[in-house]
Amino acid sequence: MAMSEESGSAKTAIKMIQEAGARATAARLTVLRILLSADHALTHSDVEQAASAAGDLIERVTLYRVLEWLVDQGVAHKTLGLDRVWRFNAHHEAISNHAHFNCTDCGRVYCMESLNPVFAITLPPHFQLQQADVSLQGLCPCCTD
Repeated sequence: MAMSEESGSAKTAIKMIQEAGARATAARLTVLRILLSADHALTHSDVEQAASAAGDLIERVTLYRVLEWLVDQGVAHKTLGLDRVWRFNAHHEAISNHAHFNCTDCGRVYCMESLNPVFAITLPPHFQLQQADVSLQGLCPCCTD
């Protein structure tokens, strides 16, 4: 990652955490920067490896707590992969209802933020959608080449 990209993601991470009304601790910043820079949702292990590769050592329990805290604050979300392992992704914008694409070959999970489930706008009267979890399966661009 280029230096300007890294400082940009650090500024974004600080802003997102502060907007959640919390302190931007080193662990929170590291984890959120990793999620913001990823092109797909990451497992706990993926985040741990990325942090280690960047020279940031985060204890396993602290990492679990930070990931769950980010989800609880609405800064990130988690989705279950086809392998039944939780994956985490940062909210780049105020999105709540979108689809997830699970690659059946490599196992990556991608947020399809531009795909809004059609049922979200076609619910019967007096139903109020709070969250949708739509999962699509197929091959990602890396696996179709």
